[in-house]
Amino acid sequence: MDVTDSDVLAAAERWRREGRGVAIATVLETWGSAPRPVGSRLVIDAEGNFLGSVSGGCVEGAVVSEAAEVIAAGAPRTLEFGVADETAWKVGLSCGGKIAVYVEPVD
Repeated sequence: MDVTDSDVLAAAERWRREGRGVAIATVLETWGSAPRPVGSRLVIDAEGNFLGSVSGGCVEGAVVSEAAEVIAAGAPRTLEFGVADETAWKVGLSCGGKIAVYVEPVD
């Protein structure tokens, strides 16, 4: 099933109306080979439910974890993943590229 930006944003709105803590992650930049283009989105709630994709699955787990902290703190952060980064291998970004992902809480 293909998830569109509209689906992601609609889920964010619906989850907030339900009283859930919510964050949206957006791909800001890519370098080299990257699984998802700039602008790709992922919505995450405080329980770890998510919809969309910022990496084709290879770093979603790390982004979901960071999103929980963003929701709790109420402050955005930028995450970077790449093959030169030890974290990239842990989360599976072995495609040779790098990505920057902006994670922001939804009020």
